[in-house]
Amino acid sequence: MRIISGKFKGKRLQAPKSLPVRPTTDMAKEALFNILNNHFNFQDLKILDLFAGTGNISYEFASRGAAPILCIDADFGCINYIKKIANELDFDITTIKSDVYKFLEKNNSTYDLIFADPPYHLEQKDFEKIVHLVFERNLLEDIGMLIIEHSKDTKLEHLDHFAFSRSYGGTTFSFFEIEDADDESDDEYEDEVDWYDDEVEDNTK
Repeated sequence: MRIISGKFKGKRLQAPKSLPVRPTTDMAKEALFNILNNHFNFQDLKILDLFAGTGNISYEFASRGAAPILCIDADFGCINYIKKIANELDFDITTIKSDVYKFLEKNNSTYDLIFADPPYHLEQKDFEKIVHLVFERNLLEDIGMLIIEHSKDTKLEHLDHFAFSRSYGGTTFSFFEIEDADDESDDEYEDEVDWYDDEVEDNTK
């Protein structure tokens, strides 16, 4: 696992092999952040990382200046590892051990960006539930964005607030906004990321 940009660009982190995770590959992560670069200034973004796993995505945000960051995961090992790395690198990352759905049902804070990386094997309805809860509970700021990482077998484009999706190997990122993105704004992402499509290998967990 490698931080690809920001203050800690190039830093490699080795998570315990015992953690029940499937870290996003460096290539897919780089493609994701190229898209986000067109949409956000990362400095001081308030981030919610759901199914945080090793904290891979949160470290990338933190390295680029985002703060505060809240990581939610149900696994003690993952939570403890994220705490360890956050302390070592002095990142503004807080962790909560919780079932993601229970957390979303009770949380009242809002975020500039919410990233969710559920296990790929979850049922379609479980992915859809994340979207429903985020928007029903108004957890995004007005210009905020929800991103869900999933396999190509999961289809989310029929849901309200869907803006666009991008696929890299076996990984798909679906993007949701309070206001649906129009075709013109979607095109600005197309040229930036198309070249990745044939280069990214499938993720495995």
